[in-house]
Amino acid sequence: MNDIAKTSSGNVVWHQGRVSEDDRRGSLAQNPLTIWLTGLSGSGKSTVAYDLEYELLDRGFKAFVLDGDNVRHGLCGDLGFSADDRAENIRRVAEVARLMNDAGLIVISAFISPYRRDRDGARRVIGEERFVEIYLSTPIEICEQRDPKGLYEKARQGRIPDFTGVSAPYETPTDPSIRLDTSALNRRECMDRLLEELLPHASRK
Repeated sequence: MNDIAKTSSGNVVWHQGRVSEDDRRGSLAQNPLTIWLTGLSGSGKSTVAYDLEYELLDRGFKAFVLDGDNVRHGLCGDLGFSADDRAENIRRVAEVARLMNDAGLIVISAFISPYRRDRDGARRVIGEERFVEIYLSTPIEICEQRDPKGLYEKARQGRIPDFTGVSAPYETPTDPSIRLDTSALNRRECMDRLLEELLPHASRK
């Protein structure tokens, strides 16, 4: 298990249960992973995440999607989109993903997560051996043409501040496990590439 972050109180103690990580892996017949999808708004993160969840469940794996919009309805509903709030958003998600991995589950995380330092922080929290970074490299021109929520148009009009790719930066991953350009690959091709990479890691040996 990776190191547990320090708390602000010396009176909080981590309790270790009787069920080990190996026990959970054996019971669920899989290795826990966090599959971290990062990319611009409109790059296809949510579509790919839910397609992947379906494919994994169909193969008997236990997987769950943490989606950027969905998380902001509850866990991160008090956060905005400043750099500091984005960092806190990713920190909370990483902690949840780690707990879900500790439970033996495969987590598929779909977040813009534009800053390398935040993604690196998530990797540290979750653990290098569990963290798989997938970069959806779909060009911004294509993302903007799709604009399913009308966000790019509003950002260009100045109605949305701190919008990634327009008024806020996106720092591309330096060494992701996989790059997917959803303007060049169809949904089936995306799944085939992901499954080829991920199934050997997820399958219990």
